[in-house]
Amino acid sequence: MCMNFRNLEEDFRRLESAGADRFHFDIMDGHFVPNITLGQDILNSLRSVSRVPFEAHLMVENPERFIDRFLSADIIIFHLEATKAPIRLARSIKSLGKIVSVAINPATPPEALTFLLPEIDEILVMTVEPGFAGQGFIEQSIKKVKILKDLLYRENPSVKIEVDGAISVDTGRRLREAGVEIFVGGTSGIFMDGGTIEENLKKLKEALDKI
Repeated sequence: MCMNFRNLEEDFRRLESAGADRFHFDIMDGHFVPNITLGQDILNSLRSVSRVPFEAHLMVENPERFIDRFLSADIIIFHLEATKAPIRLARSIKSLGKIVSVAINPATPPEALTFLLPEIDEILVMTVEPGFAGQGFIEQSIKKVKILKDLLYRENPSVKIEVDGAISVDTGRRLREAGVEIFVGGTSGIFMDGGTIEENLKKLKEALDKI
């Protein structure tokens, strides 16, 4: 969502060369979140550009209706708040050979995931309200990650924690210390003034790797 839409392919190649581990696609329907971004055509058209794993972050109502449109993605993320049958959906995604991730909004407690943990591979913790880039970091996210890490230790330690929203060197370090393993870089960490996207990505990764 933060890339240069006039030349997506160039940004993809630059970031992959600089060491990007994944590409995160913000799929928004204007209903679950008050914005509309990206779609399956963009993801599918860019699949041949990069060897790096793609993750499709479905910020959409009734995500089960859209899974078959994003089979080019390696990781499929759906929001717990957007479906009435999360276990069935997780199993459906898993049957397609994809990594299953569930996202939770800032106000959703970690405990809401307890009975879903055996079915998933990753959890995406939103550290801003989903829908728009450039928001301020929600400080309660640090405590939330710590609670979630304790829950995973008891229930399913293999599940990885990812965060998305206002991830900078400062917030990234604190989240890393709390137990986060995967970070989505946006306008706070990569696509910002003061350096090229390659320089900003390297700086962010180096800061996180030191912890």
